Amino acid sequence: MKIIECPRDAIQGIETFIPTEKKIKYLNSILNLGFDTIDFGSFVSAKAIPQLRDTAEVLAGLDLNEGSSKLLAIIANLRGATDACHFEQISYLGFPFSISETFQQRNTNTSIAESLVNLTAIQNLAINNNKELVVYLSMGFGNPYGDQWNVNVVAKWTKILADMGIQTIAFSDTIGVSNAENITYLFKEITPLFPNVSFGAHLHANPADAINKLAAAYHAGCRRFDVAINGYGGCPMASDELTGNIATEVLLNYLNEQQIAHQVKSEAIPNMMADFQAMLIGNH
Repeated sequence: MKIIECPRDAIQGIETFIPTEKKIKYLNSILNLGFDTIDFGSFVSAKAIPQLRDTAEVLAGLDLNEGSSKLLAIIANLRGATDACHFEQISYLGFPFSISETFQQRNTNTSIAESLVNLTAIQNLAINNNKELVVYLSMGFGNPYGDQWNVNVVAKWTKILADMGIQTIAFSDTIGVSNAENITYLFKEITPLFPNVSFGAHLHANPADAINKLAAAYHAGCRRFDVAINGYGGCPMASDELTGNIATEVLLNYLNEQQIAHQVKSEAIPNMMADFQAMLIGNH
């Protein structure tokens, strides 16, 4: 079971800048809690995501002697990937690759075809710098633009990525339209075709349906989950304002109730929730 905590996703949309020292303090407090990976920052345009303009400074302040969590940084182009590769502390580069043409244009200002060319170059760069590329198949459960979506579209792009040597792919529910049925279908129908790929779930949900989505993904074979404390973050294009990231505490409660083994220190979660809120005080 790999649990990826995503403070980057949780805070990137907060308009008021959170001081760098607050981010460092919070991230240091969760490095030894047993998360497989921490999605901590991003190397994208400061104009696009001003909240994360201090990612390099945050990284310099982290005490990576504590715990075994690996670090993941989001990148959106070759320049960002090159910047991230300068830091040996980073293990993973995360790239959002949308199967919706409209969303890919809006999110990275490139077409799907152009993004695929960029992704090929980024994959080569990652390999040469001892990084692993994690690709988020965004709009993986549907989109609001009328762009074609069905399981065959998802399977086609999954095969293209797998043939490129991508070893980790996260089906990403960008706008919260996944449900138990399509989650089960994607994981059961697609993942067995690619035994060399580790598949994850980056799900967005209303708190009322989070458990159903988690249970569907787990029972369909998913063993990699992206979560964010308190369910912060998500996509502003979701039709329901309550839709956000799957909450860390919800996933852990589910795993504990089902007696499913994991490595995260559940007893530390209340303090983690309090520390996260403390980071936000005066900023949100």
